[in-house]
Amino acid sequence: MALLEVIEFLDETGTHIIHRIPEHGSGEIRLGSQCTVRESQVAVFFRDGKALDVLGPGRHTLTTANIPLLVNLIKLPFGSKSPFRAEVVFVNMREFVDMKWGTPQPIPYRDKDFGIVRLRGHGTYAMQVSDPQLFVNKIAGTQGIYTTDHLEGYLRSMLVARLADLLGENLTSVLDLAGQYDELSAAIRVKMADDFAALGIALKAFYITAITVPEDVEKAIDERASMGAIGDMDAYLRFKAARALGDAAAQPGGGAGGLTGAGLGLGAGVGLGGVLAGTVAQATQPQASAGSTTDAILRQLENLHAQGILSDEEYAAKKREVMARSGQGPSIPEQIKQLAELRDQGILTEEEFQAKKQDLLGRL
Repeated sequence: MALLEVIEFLDETGTHIIHRIPEHGSGEIRLGSQCTVRESQVAVFFRDGKALDVLGPGRHTLTTANIPLLVNLIKLPFGSKSPFRAEVVFVNMREFVDMKWGTPQPIPYRDKDFGIVRLRGHGTYAMQVSDPQLFVNKIAGTQGIYTTDHLEGYLRSMLVARLADLLGENLTSVLDLAGQYDELSAAIRVKMADDFAALGIALKAFYITAITVPEDVEKAIDERASMGAIGDMDAYLRFKAARALGDAAAQPGGGAGGLTGAGLGLGAGVGLGGVLAGTVAQATQPQASAGSTTDAILRQLENLHAQGILSDEEYAAKKREVMARSGQGPSIPEQIKQLAELRDQGILTEEEFQAKKQDLLGRL
């Protein structure tokens, strides 16, 4: 058992909130021993789970005058030379401004845009011991915490629990979180004020650095942002197709081979070869006749239907819409000739061909 005649703690790092002497067990302290308490420190004498006396900054000779509670409690009849067992807890009274907090595990929440998402959060907070005797009683006496590392973990768990509850009450979409950091931080300070005060601590500040989502949700957010930036998808596809074909044609040996490679590259995996070819025709040849445009659109629709991209109902409805617009452009005989070619290729049925032909002949 340690014999304590000079009691002091020098914190060269300035990072210790509490420090116990001795670190394990209890020490024998003689009356008349010296206790040195530095600026921004207090020393709390501690025995049997209870904080008894508090000494402020300065050098103190331990006598019955400055630790009467401890001496009266032990009631040793041996005078100033007899030892008694006790511990001393040094408490740093300065403000700690860069303490870290973070969620050890992702916390699931319900999001209106993405369904169930798992969030992580981290940031900093500032705290200061406001009542050292209450602090030591609660932390060292009740919780059995004597090291700064354990204390920080205990406070961090309290903060994360409150933040998780607050997010559950207020979260609607992760897309709105960045604009709510200040409001959430202020709400945490209010919620934690009583909890910290009950430990003899004041929560001076609380900051949220970031609340993050998993990688797959980040990709979904990026894709949504990209779609919003594109705007008109049809115009975007025509632009990309025309640009790709222009780049291919500019390559050495461009010609048909280069254009074929560009078409295959653009259509690979998504079945859009025919569609892109049609959109390029629309983008690069605006002077084409309405009849040839109708013919190209019907062929593209047939290609999409054959690949299963368009259902039977979608294909039939769109084909009727395109045919209804085909009355403008070339002469009626030329339109009938084009319709006959589409029938011979199986794109139009005999009934559709006859109905459209009669409609055109009635306009002569």
